[in-house]
This record gives sequence, structure tokens and C-alpha cells, in this order.
Amino acid sequence: MVNKRAQMVANKRKKYARKKAWKELSPMAKFGTITAAAVQLSLLVAAQTDITRRPANQIRGSKAMWRVATLINFVGPGSYFTFGVKRHSAAK
Repeated sequence: MVNKRAQMVANKRKKYARKKAWKELSPMAKFGTITAAAVQLSLLVAAQTDITRRPANQIRGSKAMWRVATLINFVGPGSYFTFGVKRHSAAK
């Protein structure tokens, strides 16, 4: 009975634990966060640029839909480059 009560209290504390401030992060955590943000921003810019330059007939769906979809973290640009761009088969 005591273990269950202690476990419930611990779970409640974890639930309401505050997030760490930037200055409280380790240097490695800061590096990882900055790297992930840079990769995400690069993918977004690449996808938006490609949507702008590519003719509409070479994109599956509407350009507006893909512009909005690319705003979803890593998933959006990855989905656009995987599913949104029509691939032409190589001529033999």
C-alpha cells in the first residue's frame, strides 16, 4: 500500500515538473537542439523553394496544400519530397 502511494506521488510530481530553461541544459543538449532546428529549417526552406520553382503539373496535389503540409516539423518536408514530387521514369 505504501509503495503504491509513493509511486502515485512520484508520478504526480513528474506530471507537473517544469521544463528546463535554456541555461540549465548541458552543452551537448544545446548542440543537439540547435542542430535539429537547423536541419528542420533547411528542410522547410528546401521544400518551399522547390514548390515555388517546380511547375504545378509535376506536383501531386495542389501547391497550397503542400505549402501548408511542409510546415509540420520534419514530417511535412519529408512527405513532400517522398510523395508530393512526381518522378519521371528514365527513358531506355
